Amino acid sequence: MNLKPETLRQIDAVITHYPVKRSAALPLLHLVQEEEGWISPEAIEWIAGKLELQPINIYELVTFYPMFRSQPGGRRRVKVCRTLSCALAGAHAVCAELQRGLECAPGATSADGAVSLEYVECLASCGTGPVVMVDEELHERVDVVKARELAACLRLADADAPPPPP
Repeated sequence: MNLKPETLRQIDAVITHYPVKRSAALPLLHLVQEEEGWISPEAIEWIAGKLELQPINIYELVTFYPMFRSQPGGRRRVKVCRTLSCALAGAHAVCAELQRGLECAPGATSADGAVSLEYVECLASCGTGPVVMVDEELHERVDVVKARELAACLRLADADAPPPPP
């Protein structure tokens, strides 16, 4: 695995904060995913070795916690909050509209690799739901019309973007 030197320094520092190495598993997964975009089988092996664990111990965490991705994602990540206040305000209809407009099912990546769509738990904007986060940009009070416009903007922006490297 080719992590940046800064990430490797962060990993080494995090491990020292725990009396038992295995307790650093979640922070290490977050650091690796932040850099790589997902948790690959190679990353699972590497983290397990770093923490002196069996790979299954890390795999269990990756498959249990929904914030970890075990598949590469799209160039853009669209997250729809589905907790109670957003759900009651229409998050499921918003996600259905995004699914149509982005041609991508929740929990998947579009065929062209442009976007990943996912439900998430609480984006910490309960009073302005439904909320959608595109990469790191929060969109509040998103209704079906705004979701349609957002999907169109994402598709248009991706069409203007240079093709990914081979």
